[in-house]
Amino acid sequence: MGAQLRVYRRRIRSTKSTAKITRAMELIATTRITKAQRAAEAAGPYAREITRAVSALASRVSDHPLLTEAENPTRAAVLVITSDKGLAGAFSSNVLKEADSLARLLKEQGKEVVTYMVGRKGVASYKFRDRPVEEQWEGITERPTYAHAQEIGTALMERFAKDSSEGGVDEIHVVSTEFVSMLTQRATATRALPLEVEEVDEAELEAAHGGQALPLYEFEPSAEEALDRLLPQYVTNRIYFALLESAASQQASRRAAMKAATDNAEELAKTLTRLANQARQAEITNEISEIVGGADALSAASAGSE
Repeated sequence: MGAQLRVYRRRIRSTKSTAKITRAMELIATTRITKAQRAAEAAGPYAREITRAVSALASRVSDHPLLTEAENPTRAAVLVITSDKGLAGAFSSNVLKEADSLARLLKEQGKEVVTYMVGRKGVASYKFRDRPVEEQWEGITERPTYAHAQEIGTALMERFAKDSSEGGVDEIHVVSTEFVSMLTQRATATRALPLEVEEVDEAELEAAHGGQALPLYEFEPSAEEALDRLLPQYVTNRIYFALLESAASQQASRRAAMKAATDNAEELAKTLTRLANQARQAEITNEISEIVGGADALSAASAGSE
């Protein structure tokens, strides 16, 4: 019985130590979520203004190569944004599942899929399954910068600019995680190129400008040349936002996973404590029974000698 009690006590100490570690990781993840959210909010004004500028340009230019879909697309690039570290619940696995669903859809449409991967978890998963990765970036998912997004965007757009016969791609898709709230993160797949510029309601824009009529834009140089310069920045900005949202989602998922692990460890410690108390009580009862039995035996022996 004493051996069993020692086992319970050892497991209790180990479980409580684990709970301390997961609690600390939960607090760290909470702090990093705040930083990632602030970074996304700081980049918001630029993203809104460049979207307006590109929308205005797209209304003037209809035959730009980044706006025109290929007649018979044969190859599509897919950028998959996962995490570099684990202990984040189903964060990376959800992204990889969404990427697999997109890849199946593209293959059904007769398109070859070229994968670009961000994050060690995604790279490791594809290597384990012997899947090819065209290019990969690691160590940037927790603190992404605009320079990282620019590097990724340049690599993708260079491939998009090539002809299909030279190994180029006709489409570029981005699979990442959208940060909805601290409790909800959603894996999504969006097409980045050919660019799909959303039409903006003029009444809403006028309301945003205090009810005044929108000015008529004049482009210098031409609208085509301005679009050539703005579209790469627009695409890079979309990738940057995907990286920022993925970073915030990753920390939110890690926080939830560590909180669940802490709660489970604390509950397990309580259960083990109850079992240890029961084992101790049984040990005490057994010791009392042995003492009483010994006393009875001594009494019987004394009575017999008399």
